[in-house]
Amino acid sequence: MASTDQNDERGRLAKLVLPGGQEPDPRFTLANERTFLAWIRTALAFLAGGIALEAFAAAAFPGPLRTGISVLLIVIGMLISAGSALRWRSIEMSMRQAKPLPLPLIIPILGLGSALAAAVVAVLISLDQ
Repeated sequence: MASTDQNDERGRLAKLVLPGGQEPDPRFTLANERTFLAWIRTALAFLAGGIALEAFAAAAFPGPLRTGISVLLIVIGMLISAGSALRWRSIEMSMRQAKPLPLPLIIPILGLGSALAAAVVAVLISLDQ
C-alpha cells in the first residue's frame, strides 16, 4: 500500500477524479484500464457501424429507417462509452477504498442494445425480401 506522501505526489486532476483512499496495486489499476479500453473499442465499433450504415446502405433501407437504425447504433456506442468511463472510475474508487467491486451495469446495456439492433435489422431484412 502506498503512503500518504505518495498520494500527495499525485497531480491535481488525479486527486480530483480519484480523491482519497490508498493507491492500489498497479497491476489492478492497469487491468482496470485495459478493461476500459476494451469497452471503448466496443463503443467505437457501434459508432462506426452506425456511420457506415448511414453512408453505405442507401440501397438496403429506406432513408428514415436507415437513419433511425444508424442513430440507434450511435446512441448505443455513446452509452457504452459513457458507461465504461463511469465503470472505470467506480472500480478504481472501490479498489482505493478496499470495498467490493460494483455490479457491471454496462453489460445489460450492451446486451440489450445489441439484441435490439440485431432484431430491428433482422425484421427489416425479412420485410425487404
